[in-house]
Amino acid sequence: MPIRIAIPEPTTGDAAYNARSLPPYLAAIQSAGALPVVVPLHERQDRVARLLAGTQGVLLPGSGFDVDPERYGEARIPTCGPADAGRTAVDELLLQDAFNLHKPILAICHGVQTLNVWLNGTLIQDLKTVLNTPVNHAPGRDVVNAHPIQIASKSRLASAAGEILKAECNSSHHQAIGRVGDNLRVTAVCPFDEVIEAVELDSPYHFVMGIQWHPERTYTASPLSRSIFAAFARAAGAWRPRSVETPVASA
Repeated sequence: MPIRIAIPEPTTGDAAYNARSLPPYLAAIQSAGALPVVVPLHERQDRVARLLAGTQGVLLPGSGFDVDPERYGEARIPTCGPADAGRTAVDELLLQDAFNLHKPILAICHGVQTLNVWLNGTLIQDLKTVLNTPVNHAPGRDVVNAHPIQIASKSRLASAAGEILKAECNSSHHQAIGRVGDNLRVTAVCPFDEVIEAVELDSPYHFVMGIQWHPERTYTASPLSRSIFAAFARAAGAWRPRSVETPVASA
């Protein structure tokens, strides 16, 4: 049986963004040995639930929209962009399913921000406005090495990187994680401004990895990008549905 990964459409209303951004995710999933299952954002909840029933993992991709700051108890600042209610609703369904059943999760860019807020964390609404960082975290899609990252030792990300704790990444975001969500561990930062670049669930039983950059865009060129998707696909391939007799280990 193929490993099936649920991935929502990136946006509800930006067809050009979807057409540009979705194919690299699908190609990376397939190259890692899994089958992507695209979840439409206009489907009924029962239809989404049926799609999820046949999947072994969830990938939350980037988006051209921002997370609504009301979701983490803040007023919107002028440089915070609009939210996408349809994407938010589907992401919440996917996260609930994955956490209920301990399905592996890979969350990328907007996806990791959504994951963090879903776990009661907050976001920096705009890096330039709030943090005044000297680092350009949105230099453009064609910039492969935007800035370095420092990876935490003894993390899933470090394992994927072959225990090499310094790397370069691309970057395409103006928001970032603020207060870290419940039971998430910071696993990479930009050393120049301490912006959080990766998190993972602090649990040996549940693979949840969040990446602020875009490994799908550098899959063919970057061993680290390929290793991230490979680790995710392995975790999804090893996932099995819980039975009522199976004791649930705390996350």
